[in-house]
Amino acid sequence: MNVKVSLTLNAKRYDIDVEEDFAHFLTGHMKHDFQIDGNNDLRALLQAYVRSNFALYAQEKEITALVDQLQTI
Repeated sequence: MNVKVSLTLNAKRYDIDVEEDFAHFLTGHMKHDFQIDGNNDLRALLQAYVRSNFALYAQEKEITALVDQLQTI
């Protein structure tokens, strides 16, 4: 089942349909990065994008390190 997730950027509301289980995950993170009930500027969007990409970068480094450890066993 799809759920609508909404965010306002530069006074324009955007609605995105996502799967229900992902919607819970996404809204939890969005509450950390944005004003869910208010307006957000593009700077907030860019900061959230950079934070998310840094998290992916850190996860990739951890996975690579674990794979390297497993290959030496």
